[in-house]
Amino acid sequence: MRKAFIKKLTELVEKDKDIQLLTGDLGFSVLDDFKMNFPNNYLNVGLMEANMIGMAAGMSLSGKKVFVYSIIPFITYRVLEQIRNDLCYQEVPVKIIGVGEGLSYGVAGATHHSIEDIAVMSALPNMIVISPGDPIEVEMAIEKSLNLDLPCYIRLAKSGDPVINNSDIDFEIGKGLILKKGRDVLIVSTGNMLEVGTKVVEKLEKINVSTELVSMHTIKPFDENLLISESKNKKLVVSIEEHVKTGGLASRVADVLISNEIRIKFLRVGLPDKFIHVVGEQEYLRDLYGLTPDKITDKILEKLEVKNKT
Repeated sequence: MRKAFIKKLTELVEKDKDIQLLTGDLGFSVLDDFKMNFPNNYLNVGLMEANMIGMAAGMSLSGKKVFVYSIIPFITYRVLEQIRNDLCYQEVPVKIIGVGEGLSYGVAGATHHSIEDIAVMSALPNMIVISPGDPIEVEMAIEKSLNLDLPCYIRLAKSGDPVINNSDIDFEIGKGLILKKGRDVLIVSTGNMLEVGTKVVEKLEKINVSTELVSMHTIKPFDENLLISESKNKKLVVSIEEHVKTGGLASRVADVLISNEIRIKFLRVGLPDKFIHVVGEQEYLRDLYGLTPDKITDKILEKLEVKNKT
């Protein structure tokens, strides 16, 4: 996803020299070509993330279109006060690009996991929160973010993420995408769990459980209308995220279902409310915490009270 980000930003800066990219001494393997080709649009501020947010706010207020880039723990948790006061309070449309969502940096341990960021950033007034599901959604989110009047946070996976969507999707910030229609189960996915969601759909369809898949790439503002309309007549709604269950996608889905008095079975698939002390690759940790296609499928069938005959 990070390569999709810099690819799209390169295309945009070729047309608009007001675009500025700031980084906190990270991303060299990804940003080197951008730095070389657009030295006047790139600034490495060093290991001063709090100052970087303040600088980005000032540049934006001076008419620049500013993106700030770092890994998620450094660009969210470490600088929360600056984001709250310099960007959100003043409604400054800086775009915060965080890399390494969920368990992407699993081998680096709990300090580098990004499993609470949706909850933290969504709680900030005036902050838009976007969690694209594949490189296509990343590119479109970057381009559309230029038109926003408020700050936004775009969380990305690291690398190697497959393309799930077609290139001609009707992407709009604040509107979910229906990738497949179905009658029995509605799966709502966000971020890098979209690929897992497609595999779960395949497994359920093989045993005649008709399943719908939605990519809810925008957490705030949330597409309530889509969830309300697509949950009608379903047997089960499932949220899938590589994030703690509290405060993320699951909480937004639950809020909509409860507020609209939609009585339906609801399954939250995500991480437990605790730090992960196990060190390992992302796929290993997903398996450990039940975020694989097989384990999610089993949870859905158990909720539906259907036996898996495969």
